[in-house]
Amino acid sequence: MGNFLWRRTPNKDRNDDISVRSREEEQLDIKDIQKTDQYKKGISHMSDDKMEDAIRDFDLALRLDPSYVDAWIKKGYAHFHLDEFTVALSCYDKALEIDINNAEAWNLKGLAFYKLKNYEKAIQACENAIDFDPNDGMAWYNLACYLVLSKNVGDGLEALKRSIEIDIAFARKAVRDRDFEYARAEEGFRRIVEVVVLEAIRQGYNYPGKIVWITSMDKEEVEYALTRLAMKGLVVRKEQRYGYYPFGRKEEYYELAKVIAERVGSTKRTGLLHRTKTISAPVQQLRDISEILGEARLAIEKGDLDATTNNLELLINPTKHGAAMIEQFFDEHRDLRLYNIRLRDRGLEYLNSHKVELLNLVENIDAKIRAGPVSSSQPKGQ
Repeated sequence: MGNFLWRRTPNKDRNDDISVRSREEEQLDIKDIQKTDQYKKGISHMSDDKMEDAIRDFDLALRLDPSYVDAWIKKGYAHFHLDEFTVALSCYDKALEIDINNAEAWNLKGLAFYKLKNYEKAIQACENAIDFDPNDGMAWYNLACYLVLSKNVGDGLEALKRSIEIDIAFARKAVRDRDFEYARAEEGFRRIVEVVVLEAIRQGYNYPGKIVWITSMDKEEVEYALTRLAMKGLVVRKEQRYGYYPFGRKEEYYELAKVIAERVGSTKRTGLLHRTKTISAPVQQLRDISEILGEARLAIEKGDLDATTNNLELLINPTKHGAAMIEQFFDEHRDLRLYNIRLRDRGLEYLNSHKVELLNLVENIDAKIRAGPVSSSQPKGQ
């Protein structure tokens, strides 16, 4: 009898251990739900500009989990918006103690130092953000601001160019940003202004007044850029006449030079009140895309995983051909991106099992390009 009881005891202990672990896991799950709920409430309060309420929510989330990095970052950002920059810095430092590689925390830390006018530390923080995420366009842009403000204009313009390579929107942001006041007379910055003016014309805003409106630049700055672009042969000045002589009037407008239009594409606004825009594809870029599609097709047929993912990356990366793919082949770009993620996650087995679908997708895009000029019509504002 004693032996029987002795044999039963370990099973009972194991059952007790399992029961204790189950209760502990259940409690952890409840805490995770509670902290996530508090965090979401904080985000909601931030969106309503209720920063004090948001901070209380993040504090409650951190009480449940002191290592909740996102809560530390958002708590810091809420304090930042209350102009409590030192407190914000301490929150970002807490986040970095937990995750030293967090690029967002480093970038926001740089922003707090910027507000405190400590540009040297702002630069250091931004450089750390870029070390951990070299494709963070905002970090490059912020670094450019801090470098120019510290009178290091040359390096600042180089950083600005890097941000623009990642996203052309940073060029439009820069031309109306007072942080670049020291750089406005520099040739490099004037070229960025010209890029913004060219992009405005490409988008169909080809009258000087419209360019001023869409870019928020000074009229004199726009006119100077148009003069330089015309002298370089990049745009062509034309005139539109209204009414009959001698009571009519004329107004100048600009079009991209043919060679530039073929290279970057162009937009014409048509229809009632110019609410529809027709986008012609950038011819040279489409040729490049077609060549990459051919290389991708060969790689898929051979079952070469590395070459396949490298070619797909060229097609989906916004710093390569991603922007043109989104503009001309939105659905196909999305599919390529999903395939590339799955290929990187699952490897050669996934490539072999989805070879037919991938080949069809690549060949369909190439067929559309080879069929002739690609264009898309979109409502104004898209």
